Amino acid sequence: MGTNQNTKSAHNESVAPATALAYLDPKYWDERFSKEEHYEWFKDYSHFRHLILPLLKPDSSVLELGSGNSKLSEELYNDGITHITCIDLSAVAVEKMQRRLRLKGMKEIKVLEADMLDMPFGNECFDVVVEKGTMDVLFVDGGDPWNPQPSTRAKVMAMLEGVHRVLKKDGIFVSVTFGQPHFRRPLFSAPEFTWSFECSTFGDGFHYFLYTLRKGRRLPSDKGEGERFDEPSICLLQDELEGEDYMFRTDVDELNC
Repeated sequence: MGTNQNTKSAHNESVAPATALAYLDPKYWDERFSKEEHYEWFKDYSHFRHLILPLLKPDSSVLELGSGNSKLSEELYNDGITHITCIDLSAVAVEKMQRRLRLKGMKEIKVLEADMLDMPFGNECFDVVVEKGTMDVLFVDGGDPWNPQPSTRAKVMAMLEGVHRVLKKDGIFVSVTFGQPHFRRPLFSAPEFTWSFECSTFGDGFHYFLYTLRKGRRLPSDKGEGERFDEPSICLLQDELEGEDYMFRTDVDELNC
C-alpha cells in the first residue's frame, strides 16, 4: 500500500463516523474539524472547474454553503472570483478557515457561522450560490429516496427556499452531489421555484452530478415529474472506497422499486 493510501486510511480511522447519521450531529462536526485540516467531498475543484467556471464572472458575488474545511473558495479566488462569502454551522470550522484565509492573504473572502436553513442575508444579494455535498447530509435519515420522509423534505425545501430567496433575479444555484436526477429534480422543480434545471456529470469511472439552476429561466412546461434520465453506469473505484463519499451513495439497483 502506497503512502497516499496510508494517508487516506489514517484519515478514515480518525474522523469518519460509524454511521452516516452522525453527520446530522453538530457536535460531530466540531470535533472533526478540530482534528482535520482539509477534506474535499465529491472530488476537488479541479474535477469540475470546467463546468462551474463558465457560470461565473470576475465580479460575481458567490455564496458557498457548508464550506467546512474545503478549499473551494480558495480555488475560486485563485481563478479571479474574489467576492465570496462562506457559511458553516460549525464555529470550529469557521474560525479555522478564517485563520487559514488570513494567512494566505485572501482577506476579501468572508467566512460566517450561519445555518443554511435560516440564512442571515437579504433578498436577491448573491449572483451564485454553491453547495458541494452539503445538501446530501440532509438526506442521511430520509428513508426512501423516491419519497423522503416529511421531516427530511421540510429541511431540504427550507434550504432551497433560502437559496432561491438570496439569489438575484438571474442568479445561479450550483449543486454538486451524489443525488441522481430522478431524486433531485422533483425537489428542485417544486412550483414555488422559478429556476431552470440542467444536469452535468464529472468523474472518471465513477460519476458525480453537478446541477445548474438558473433563476427566472423556468419554462411553463418544466414540471419535473415522471421523467426518466439516462445516467452513466456507477462503478466505485478503489480511491472512492477509501474516502467517505460512498456513504452518501444511493444504489438504485438495490431499491426494490
